[in-house]
Amino acid sequence: MRRLFWVGVGVVATVVVVRKGRDLAVAYLPEGTTDVVEGATAITRALGTARHEFVAGMAEREAQLRHQLVGDVDVDEARANQGRHVEELRAAWSGRRGGTPVPGGWAGPLDDPDDDGEAAFF
Repeated sequence: MRRLFWVGVGVVATVVVVRKGRDLAVAYLPEGTTDVVEGATAITRALGTARHEFVAGMAEREAQLRHQLVGDVDVDEARANQGRHVEELRAAWSGRRGGTPVPGGWAGPLDDPDDDGEAAFF
């Protein structure tokens, strides 16, 4: 019960301090200052909302592109089983008549053979 009492005292004290602080700001600051502060606060909130929407849209588009690229495949599972898949593909290609053999240095279906690792992005 004592803790609840002190929480209540803290809430009341906070409300009083905020209200008195606003009254002091209105009394001692030039006219229009509070409007400028409120405008800056509104702009900050708008920028935060825009950033949040942008990040959410970017994540959604990334998920769409990833689905279009690999479908419903679990990429982590595919990478874990990459060695087995490579051997299955080698065996399948080597058994074909007239087919070109799989190159010895082929890393697998999930790796880009043209990637030299020097790209500025990842």
